Amino acid sequence: MSLVKEKIAQAAHILKELDIDLWLTVCRESESVPDPAAALITDQHVCWLTGFFITAQGQHMVLAGGADAPNYERSGLYTRVVTYQEDVGAAMREILEELAPRRIALNYSKASYTADGLSHGLYLLLTEYVEGTPYQERLVSAEEIIAKLRGRKIPMEIQRLETAARMAHQVWETSLAQIRVGMSEIEIAALLETNIRKQGVTPSFPTIVNAGTKSQAGHSKPSAAILEKGDLLHVDFGVRYKSYCSDIQRLAYFKRDGETAAPDALLRAFDCIKTIVDETSREYRPGVPGRSIDALAREILVKDGYPEYQHGLGHQIGQSVHDGGALVGPPWERYGDLVNIPLEENSTFTVELGVTLDGIGHVSLEEDLVVTPAGGKFLGPRQTALVVKDCS
Repeated sequence: MSLVKEKIAQAAHILKELDIDLWLTVCRESESVPDPAAALITDQHVCWLTGFFITAQGQHMVLAGGADAPNYERSGLYTRVVTYQEDVGAAMREILEELAPRRIALNYSKASYTADGLSHGLYLLLTEYVEGTPYQERLVSAEEIIAKLRGRKIPMEIQRLETAARMAHQVWETSLAQIRVGMSEIEIAALLETNIRKQGVTPSFPTIVNAGTKSQAGHSKPSAAILEKGDLLHVDFGVRYKSYCSDIQRLAYFKRDGETAAPDALLRAFDCIKTIVDETSREYRPGVPGRSIDALAREILVKDGYPEYQHGLGHQIGQSVHDGGALVGPPWERYGDLVNIPLEENSTFTVELGVTLDGIGHVSLEEDLVVTPAGGKFLGPRQTALVVKDCS
């Protein structure tokens, strides 16, 4: 069975669990305006306005324009393909009257961008189509459906994520042997991305590089700053393999002349960050809310004398590098209720945090894992020791 077909079947089970009769995904011109959830339920691009109907009873049908319909018929993914030529609104009302759903979930959300793929214009069109019908008052958010569908990874998805994580590790190992003092952040990023593409895959996102403290850690682009002796090299990158993303951070220290080891302050900070990854990864278990895992990380970090990081400890990974749904983070207003959602088995997350040391660089690690009853299982090889490079 194809991955998409398995996800469609999974969606029907989730609808039944949530007591929602119908999940309706409506798209148009998906090459230009893709819905983040669409790739889970279709392997086709949309041109004409198209509706994907998935019910709790296991029916799944597509309402497609005449020019697009043959693609859906050939795919074999849907129990039925309904075609329209002129009036999509009338065709949609006919399907709704046939299905008679009590609740219709649409892809809008204030909290989760991966569940917010329905444009405002399409929402207005849909409300026009159902105006004057009982369905006008039955529209609800599909946020919880999509969060569960994205989060509950099937074995094929986990396998792809494991491959993406292993490939990212190999890219780091290959690149590390090629990185030299005197290279710029831009050159190092280009090297990593070249090595990614040599494996026949693409980066999950634009590669982030920090040479010592010459640039600010975060989501900034690589700069012309030069890697020098005494710098801690920090890289944040990932591999996209068969639409699934890894996301890791790695570190290497380039010794000054006369140094026999990395500075004690760096070794101490690295050990603290590694310990937090060790301890918190064990808490990535089903039923545990993300806020409690994040709180443990902050407790250990502050106890060791370091300031708190200004982001969440972990985000979901999948078809997007930030895959939406539950979040491992603090109860800040900007995270809304996402940090209160209990983790689910087979959901996949990062665990990431760091501290910046003056004159040395950003000491940060990031690993990918899958939630299991025994705790987080790492998807790829970890960095458990600081790499120290001799520049002579």
